[in-house]
Amino acid sequence: MYGKLSGWDDTIAALATPQGIGAIGVIRVSGSLAVDIVDGLFPSKSLAAQPSHTLHVGFIKHNGTVLDEVVIALFKAPRSYTGEDVVEISCHGSPYVQQQVMQALLNSGARPAKPGEFTMRAFLNGKVDLAQAEAVADLIASNTEASRKTALMNIRGGFSHILKDIREQLLTFSALIELELDFAQEDVEFADRAKLFELLYTAQQKVQKLLLSFKLGNVIKNGVQVAIIGKPNAGKSTLLNTLLNEDRAIVSDIAGTTRDTIEEVLNIKGILFRLIDTAGIRQHSTDVIETLGIEKSLEKMRNADIVVYLFDVGTTSTAELTAAADDFAKQNIRFLLVGNKADTGYPGQLPGDADDRALLPTENIIYISAKENGNIEALKEELFNTAVQEQSLSQETLVTNTRHIAALEKVLASLAEIIDGLQAKLPGDLLALDIKTCLHFLGEITGEVTNEQQLDYIFSKFCIGK
Repeated sequence: MYGKLSGWDDTIAALATPQGIGAIGVIRVSGSLAVDIVDGLFPSKSLAAQPSHTLHVGFIKHNGTVLDEVVIALFKAPRSYTGEDVVEISCHGSPYVQQQVMQALLNSGARPAKPGEFTMRAFLNGKVDLAQAEAVADLIASNTEASRKTALMNIRGGFSHILKDIREQLLTFSALIELELDFAQEDVEFADRAKLFELLYTAQQKVQKLLLSFKLGNVIKNGVQVAIIGKPNAGKSTLLNTLLNEDRAIVSDIAGTTRDTIEEVLNIKGILFRLIDTAGIRQHSTDVIETLGIEKSLEKMRNADIVVYLFDVGTTSTAELTAAADDFAKQNIRFLLVGNKADTGYPGQLPGDADDRALLPTENIIYISAKENGNIEALKEELFNTAVQEQSLSQETLVTNTRHIAALEKVLASLAEIIDGLQAKLPGDLLALDIKTCLHFLGEITGEVTNEQQLDYIFSKFCIGK
């Protein structure tokens, strides 16, 4: 179906568990000679004569030397992860033992697997489509419950099922339109244009929904960058320590203590927030190092997904906050105004005259006490709500891959072109070309349309044992 890619049909082997000392290490072997190669190193019994999906205990021997006592898991084609014969050797977790077993496999005819080559073979043998294969890497890299669920959903088919359904229906219409071309002189229509319109509009809605899901999918996969900024001594480092529940940043009453950015990760309801404590921002500083820190803070602010503007309720005027809020809005920066040291003052009663206070939407300010842990949970809740923007983490289908987004945008544009062509009553041959373009972009996502260079790029980002 995809053509035979160079070097993918021989037998490969790799350590599937992490490098280093552990209780056990698992070495995976896959390919047409996998059973024969391991059989030659496993004198306890003939693996070729054993049924698939069975475990066998015995010794691995090479050149007359016993290397280890192992447990062998046998999976015969096509009922395996790769669709080929697969043997998994569970040996003891000594790096030396693993190296010796691995070397024996290589000496017996296997070759070292490339990154992601086992999953690539699963794709080439039709066990998974390309989007599902990429979700395998996402699952391995997942570090929260939300990212695990999203990756697992996409491994099970996720949005692939939606796209395959659209593709199959478009293929049917394309075939009918091309059939009409064979009977052009008879002026017949085999393809129901009204049903094609209905399919295209439904497909547009589904693709648009997938595109919108990327906002949440990207947040779940990559986390949210949060820059904590404000004037010196506003309590930024204290807030970071309180959020993390540990003394990560140096805290003192001396303004400008933080000279460089400090980054840490906080998990809120399954979303990773990458908190960045920045140097205090003030208009003028004669300290060269502090000036560099301020410049770096401004850079982090511009690159952040959310900015927490922390201010001292006892010293900040409403005019200053209004100016800061306006500046963030002009730069299209999502921000939260957070009033700190609320335990020392009265929240909502900020310095400034009544006219100033009337300009400030005080209901959008969160008042906290970083030092006393006051209202910190409310701040976390607001961070979460700002990140997910009213989308539900229970949403089943989420797009998390930028490659998929780029292709989906092309799919949406090509669907619009088909609709325009139908409305303009284009000839069947031109309409068929527009449909083929859309089919091409759909196939790029699920793998019906691909090439060796693209596959090498995608799977090079996998770990070697997967």
